[in-house]
Amino acid sequence: MPCEVDIEDQVSLSQWLRRRGCLGESDRLEMRVLPGGVSNRTVLVQLPGGQVWVLKQALSRLRVAVEWFSSPDRIYREALGMRWLNRLAPDKTVPQLLFEDRDQHLLAMEAVPEPHDTWKALLLQGVVQDSHIRQSAQLLGTIHRSGSARRDELAEEFADRSFFESLRIEPYYTYTATVVSDSAEFLGRLTDETRQLQLTLVHGDYSPKNTLIFQNRLVLIDHEVIHYGDPAFDAGFLLTHLLSKAHHMPERRQVFKEAALLFWRTYMESLGDVPWLNGLESRAVRHTLGCLLARARGRSPLEYLSESERACQATAVLCLMRSCPTSLSELTARWLEQKPQRGT
Repeated sequence: MPCEVDIEDQVSLSQWLRRRGCLGESDRLEMRVLPGGVSNRTVLVQLPGGQVWVLKQALSRLRVAVEWFSSPDRIYREALGMRWLNRLAPDKTVPQLLFEDRDQHLLAMEAVPEPHDTWKALLLQGVVQDSHIRQSAQLLGTIHRSGSARRDELAEEFADRSFFESLRIEPYYTYTATVVSDSAEFLGRLTDETRQLQLTLVHGDYSPKNTLIFQNRLVLIDHEVIHYGDPAFDAGFLLTHLLSKAHHMPERRQVFKEAALLFWRTYMESLGDVPWLNGLESRAVRHTLGCLLARARGRSPLEYLSESERACQATAVLCLMRSCPTSLSELTARWLEQKPQRGT
């Protein structure tokens, strides 16, 4: 049925909550629209009994400058992901799912208590803490190791990659290849390789934006593109954010370089003896380059990069694609050495 509830509208949301029996007729709803997402409406709701929820409602047209569509049915994939991640990941690193409303393409989860920070905001302030880097790497390594160990259960459960295709492969690799023709061969090979690999559970949106920090503990949110695929994508996606910030904040370049290397070392240690280590690092490097270019020239460019910074980032990535590094240490060294000076 058509989506009738707009959870960002207080009247509409109040009526929906009353129909569900979550809000009395005379109760006044306390709510706050949460910023930052392009693919969902997201609000914080405080109920009269003291419960605090986060509600998410999937959009069919994403909030970006160019046209970008994805089925709102992906909210069901996110709910499935939350159920499984609460089994696989360390305690209290993923919010608890409360319920779904499939007619309205939304879900409710427990809110992370206040006060908390987004990891992205801290990094953009230049706050780079080793404990946060290690926690992020250990959490990702745990998800990938556990997802591999439970392949018999998870490979079929998360076999559908349609949302990963519409929200990652198409806007990051396919679209970017049409905009930056010099990248087409590199991105085409990377896309083909990614589609062929089914190695473990992959989050698909593993970034500082989707990481909250409460009492110095990382909490992972936003799981709508979770699937069974290539873990190198997750690593490259996270490393992209660290290296883009090294580009954006030249006075902190060395700090972000060291953070990227610490992340990779800790992640590899966390994987243990998974059977798919061979070739993982070189693929992670290629995904990092692919995502670095996409965040400068794809459908969803990083909003904190100026146009001159995006142009410089694209130039630097294309230079590295022509003679691709095979290790993270080589990539980070060459990223800092070859990055052009920012324009005006």
